[in-house]
Amino acid sequence: MTWPMLFGVLSLMTFQLADSAFIGQLGRDPLAALGFTLPMQQLIIGLQVGLGIATTAIISRTLGAGDELRAFRLGGLVITVGGALVLLLCLGLWLFQSQIMTALGAEATLLPMIRSYWLPWLIAAWTGAVLYFGYSVCRSHGDTKLPGYMMMATSLLNIALDPLYIFVFDWGLPGAAWATVTSFALGCLVIYPKILKRQWARFDLGQLALGRALRELNGIMAPAMVSQLMPPLSAMLATALVAGFGSAAVAAWGLGTRLEFFSIVVVLALTMSMPPMVGRMLGAGDIEQIRKLVRIGVRFVVVWQLAIGLIWLVASGLVSELFSSDGQVQDVLAGYLVRVPLSYAGLGVCMLMVSVCNALGLAMRALLVSTLRLFLCFLPLLWIGSQLGGIYGLMTGATIGNLFAGAMAYSFYRAGMNGLRTRVASAQA
Repeated sequence: MTWPMLFGVLSLMTFQLADSAFIGQLGRDPLAALGFTLPMQQLIIGLQVGLGIATTAIISRTLGAGDELRAFRLGGLVITVGGALVLLLCLGLWLFQSQIMTALGAEATLLPMIRSYWLPWLIAAWTGAVLYFGYSVCRSHGDTKLPGYMMMATSLLNIALDPLYIFVFDWGLPGAAWATVTSFALGCLVIYPKILKRQWARFDLGQLALGRALRELNGIMAPAMVSQLMPPLSAMLATALVAGFGSAAVAAWGLGTRLEFFSIVVVLALTMSMPPMVGRMLGAGDIEQIRKLVRIGVRFVVVWQLAIGLIWLVASGLVSELFSSDGQVQDVLAGYLVRVPLSYAGLGVCMLMVSVCNALGLAMRALLVSTLRLFLCFLPLLWIGSQLGGIYGLMTGATIGNLFAGAMAYSFYRAGMNGLRTRVASAQA
């Protein structure tokens, strides 16, 4: 179940990089205009991922309990509510675009270009969210192949359409957004007929206890949304700390964090493939099987990420020369690759535990783990390290913080599982 998600996530990352590369050929101003949409994009993604997590948790649990009809109606509810919520958010962003641009500090000369891009970008964001809700419904039924293949297909189509829309049709910056709209819309035309044919989404919502279902969704979605919005805030605070050591440190830190995202892509895929399995087992009341599954997942993540860390350690000098021609940046990046990747095992375990806790219906516990990872383990140790050892001390602090976060997350998961086992045993008795 993980492999399709792995290739799907990699393809999404590739098309986003390709988008930036094509827009970069238009000049500095279009790239700057694109940058002003990123905070709003994170807001929309936070909403859709939060609802996607709730979808997988609730539908898979309902299927595990044997109530297929309710699971099908929950699929219809998620698509309806999700599409409506993201549409309302996009309309709000459209109506208040001038105020938002001013608050973000956009220069007056950039405003016309941003406005020309804002509408097609919002349409692309809404279409992408609707497609994502379709993926979530599929994953909740245990099908990761269809979403994985569709992620790859839409990403490749987007990359192919970018030069056509941007340069050949001479649509410029808006062309990049229209290419995304086209590829996501075609993805919807493929995935939704399949969902409806399999009856994974039913829209006779009057037959569903709407109040209860909406409370269930919100109980997981709201904490998951907050959890999704924390990493960008943490990244801004970490960058502010690094900025005190000069532009070479910021450049190297930025390259390191990009390499980190590629390093943990297998963990990202696991966080999508494991929750449906956990949810079904929970619905069936099979707590012991969940413990075995999670134990296998944790062991795999630790071994895999340690191997990745050792590869970066051995290749640190070569990689730093490959990514930068500046001597200072090379030195700092090499120092980063020697230290931080060895802690990706802890980071991976923490990410997996957040995903598993959400699948178990322990959304507040998952939010607490995310909060403590960033604001107790990571950022304070970054600051302490910077005070004791400069930029390299800061990196050592990041390493220790990630390892502490992994241990903390696993202990929180085990405590939550013990409580669940007690509740399930008393319910069965």
